[in-house]
Amino acid sequence: MRIVISEFISLDGVVQAPGGPEEDTEGGFAHGGWTHPFFDPEVMGGAVADVLSKADALLFGRRTWQTMAAAWPERAGDPFADQMNSIRKYVVSQTLGDDQLTWNNTTRIAGGEAVARIRELHGAEGGDLLVMGSPTLVRTLLHEGLFDELLLMHMPVMLGGGKTIFPVDGVLRTLELASTATSGTGVQVCTYRPAAG
Repeated sequence: MRIVISEFISLDGVVQAPGGPEEDTEGGFAHGGWTHPFFDPEVMGGAVADVLSKADALLFGRRTWQTMAAAWPERAGDPFADQMNSIRKYVVSQTLGDDQLTWNNTTRIAGGEAVARIRELHGAEGGDLLVMGSPTLVRTLLHEGLFDELLLMHMPVMLGGGKTIFPVDGVLRTLELASTATSGTGVQVCTYRPAAG
């Protein structure tokens, strides 16, 4: 399975709480929902729908999974929501119990086994394994080189601090730009792939 990472991201690299004010206030983050003024159904919505259409499964960190699990089931009846609810899902967590996996079709991956299990999934046959949000998990995947595509939707805003996906380990990682599109709201939708070594 290809691992595809999809992120809404500010110009200063922040991915925290794109969806709403209470989504993730950790560290005093006060700008939850910052993507809303820039969301463009045609370009951005099209990009999100496209990556989801190629996915056989979703992969989340615990906090993002809990946010999604609280939101999507109640939206049943919408084609996008129905796809989110029915698709196979994996959540990386050391703390969630199996009895808490209330969102349909979810399997827990223990935090200590995450890299090994995700490597197994990466080597398996099938469509894409799509990661949305989940900054801590994504930072690990980027650090390990465990991704095939990185879809970044760069919003024309600076947030002054917050969670990022980028490893801070001094390692140079070169990517190639596979495609780009610009929305009417000024969002640069860019698909990157690891450069051939």
